[in-house]
Amino acid sequence: MSRGFVKEDDQEEIPLVPPRADLPEGVTNYVTQVGMDELLIEKQELINEREHLDSSNEKESRIASNYINAKLQLLKNRIATAKIVDLNNQPKNIIRFGALVTLKIGNKTAPEHYQIVGVDEADISKGKIAFISPIARLLINKKVGEKAVLKLAKEDRYFKIINIKY
Repeated sequence: MSRGFVKEDDQEEIPLVPPRADLPEGVTNYVTQVGMDELLIEKQELINEREHLDSSNEKESRIASNYINAKLQLLKNRIATAKIVDLNNQPKNIIRFGALVTLKIGNKTAPEHYQIVGVDEADISKGKIAFISPIARLLINKKVGEKAVLKLAKEDRYFKIINIKY
């Protein structure tokens, strides 16, 4: 049937689903086991949410279901492309994916701790930075005692590697 014969009230909005964290084309979707577990929990929560939708208003229920299905599709694609990195197999004396790094940043006296993780697990408030971030790329392959320099517009920021754990 042509869209010209559909009542305006019958047309549903296409749900706008926010994209997942950016993963550039051609970059492997590395995740830690914790990150994969979090993705699987998120998937189950979306499935549970879809199953418990209020069906009293059919149109609203259908729109909500479409939104959840779209989010699920993005999530399933991300899970399907995920490559879990076994942190036990990472070299202990060099920064690689999954490393928990203790840094002295610039003139600050207190050390800071960051873990290099997958794009979906990255959360700076939890000290987790994506492996594709400029700081993570700067730190990769460094060892304890080495320094890394991040060139900023107004200054250079120095990072001294204090400790590496997996």
